[in-house]
Amino acid sequence: MVFSDHLFSTNGVPAWQPHRNPPLCRMSGSHLHQVARSIHSIMARDLRVSMNQDLEVDITPREPKKLPKQAREDPTLTIDRTHLLSEHKKPRQRYMEKDGKCNVHHGNVKETYRYFSDLFTTLVDLKWHFSLFIFTLVYTVTWLFFGLIWWLIAYIRGDLDHLGDKNWVPCVENLNGFVSAFLFSIETETTIGYGYRVITEKCPEGIVLLLVQAILGSIVNALMVGCMFVKISQPKKRAETLMFSNNAVISLRDGKLCLMFRVGDLRSSHIVEASIRAKLIKSKQTKEGEFIPLNQTDINVGFDTGDDRLFLVSPLIISHEINEKSPFWEMSRTQMDIEEFEIVVILEGMVEATGMTCQARCSYVDSEVLWGHRFTPVLTLEKGFYEVDYTSFHDTYETPTPSCSAKELDELHRGEHHTYTYAQRKNSAQNGAPRSEDLNIRTQTD
Repeated sequence: MVFSDHLFSTNGVPAWQPHRNPPLCRMSGSHLHQVARSIHSIMARDLRVSMNQDLEVDITPREPKKLPKQAREDPTLTIDRTHLLSEHKKPRQRYMEKDGKCNVHHGNVKETYRYFSDLFTTLVDLKWHFSLFIFTLVYTVTWLFFGLIWWLIAYIRGDLDHLGDKNWVPCVENLNGFVSAFLFSIETETTIGYGYRVITEKCPEGIVLLLVQAILGSIVNALMVGCMFVKISQPKKRAETLMFSNNAVISLRDGKLCLMFRVGDLRSSHIVEASIRAKLIKSKQTKEGEFIPLNQTDINVGFDTGDDRLFLVSPLIISHEINEKSPFWEMSRTQMDIEEFEIVVILEGMVEATGMTCQARCSYVDSEVLWGHRFTPVLTLEKGFYEVDYTSFHDTYETPTPSCSAKELDELHRGEHHTYTYAQRKNSAQNGAPRSEDLNIRTQTD
């Protein structure tokens, strides 16, 4: 190596000037070793600088800040997160609401008879005010129908013309009009049996009608009471005590980018065999030019490792590792601000008290995914038990996270490993150390 006689100028600024007749300088093995180490440190430093360009170096880890007590207790006060939205981005139509309701309406259904082929499910799926209206209407129509038939029998037989005749044997005693026939129909179908109006033995058509009304009344009772019982015992309300975090986050976990969200159960009775799955709803265009507006892609939340089976006693953070099989593999922070997608999360399990299957759903649109955030811890150890603070259930805090995609981050890690290996081999070769390839050749030769 050659150095100039005047390495530094008078003002302290380096002045690298080549000497006209530079004398050759031979370096020893120790000097070569030091130069190799310097080259390795310079290359590693340059690689770290290139990686740090994608890091949010201005963000420093800190303790998460909680809201004031008034803000935590007042549900009308909400956190303003409008600064997290891009200026060019507009609110998009959700495929699913936060409470799990799907924004899909079925229109122009011509084959409506299919709903009546499964009448029981149709009645159960109705809203409560419609169910109560149909429940009242069915019983009222049934009583009126059979009351009309009882009145027609009395009218055809002439019982209404011999109301005060003691020698006349009517079909139904003390039936003197339509109102009394209607009351007799109610007493017969509901098995009240006041005993004032009774059927006589001289009326075979009345006996047949009594049998028909008793059988049809039992069928109507079974259908209506069954629908109401199933509707009341549905575990839909159990899903109200299953919580999902308001936002999903993306941050580093064990050196890899992960998409995370939090779930929790407010009740002391647990969800048995709880499992969770997630899907990405995003428009897609195939190679042939076909446009799929709501394409569904599975998001791996642990179904290959069993992590999707939850023991939901305390709030859990569900993690999706963004790897080669993830739909977010090539999506950076900048691209996420542009893309439009929705993440649908489905939590299923059996209610411990009833054994019925319960399902809770939630969704996160692209603006509800916070890049570079983590969830605030909510579990603390007390004397003899663990306490969960649900006031911080939805809280997050910022953490240093690369803004590049997971694919680019993986390539940077591989490049750093390759550079370190190359410098290490070069350093070993300059020091005269045998390479691994030479050791293998010598072993095979021996």
